Amino acid sequence: MIRSMTGFASGERQTRWGTLACELRAVNHRYLELGIRAPEELRALEPAVRERVAAKASRGKLELGLRYRADTAAAPAELRINTAFLEKLGLLALETAGKFPGLRTEFTDLLRYPGVVEQDELDTAGLHAECLLLVDEVIAEFGRSREREGAKLADLLRERLDGIAAICVQVREWLPEIRANLRAKFEARLAELKQPLDPGRLEQELVLWMQKLDVDEELDRLTAHVSEARRVLGLKEAVGRRLDFLMQEFNREANTLGSKSFDTRTSQAAIELKVLIEQMREQVQNLE
Repeated sequence: MIRSMTGFASGERQTRWGTLACELRAVNHRYLELGIRAPEELRALEPAVRERVAAKASRGKLELGLRYRADTAAAPAELRINTAFLEKLGLLALETAGKFPGLRTEFTDLLRYPGVVEQDELDTAGLHAECLLLVDEVIAEFGRSREREGAKLADLLRERLDGIAAICVQVREWLPEIRANLRAKFEARLAELKQPLDPGRLEQELVLWMQKLDVDEELDRLTAHVSEARRVLGLKEAVGRRLDFLMQEFNREANTLGSKSFDTRTSQAAIELKVLIEQMREQVQNLE
């Protein structure tokens, strides 16, 4: 499946402890690079989150943010008094009052002492399980957004491949006429020479000259590259690197075609090929 390296997805999940939120975005990058931002309550999930993202993305610079907002109104904490500890504090207060008659200890002061009032700890395991469910949902939506963008890029690439194929067909149609014109020019220049030359040697030189200017191989390779690119666009795996290599091969053949050109039509065709190939290269940089 063709996927873009850019993408975005976000989501929220209501839990008995509060609201979880997750946001995942990506931009182009040569390799997979993932940054994670998470509050203290969720920081232990980082290895599991990395594993989940790596299973669905192979390239791109990704940023995943987790947020947690406790909802104390919806789920009030259970408060308890540590009676044994409070009694010990009370005895100490009485003993101290005998030594310092002016010292007074209020009951509310005792309640504020650390350890007197206890409350249920956060169910970390339950919160983490809910968070991973949310992460899976966001990663799935993130993948769908990349696929949608990738489908658009694939359509653009196929349009340009059609353009390259059409140029190759057009140049092939011009070749017989171009070769005839080149032969005529060669013979006209020879006719201007005052000293007669060996006809066999002349024919041999003409053949060698025409071979140097022949572009059949370049056209054949361009056509083969078009077929290979179309095949790659139909694969179910990440194809960005493979297409990037193909762009180099396309560009090499277009350059050779231009360097061999002795006709304005083929020169213009080489320029148009380079424009299409550059447009494809720019789009390929966005593919995973």
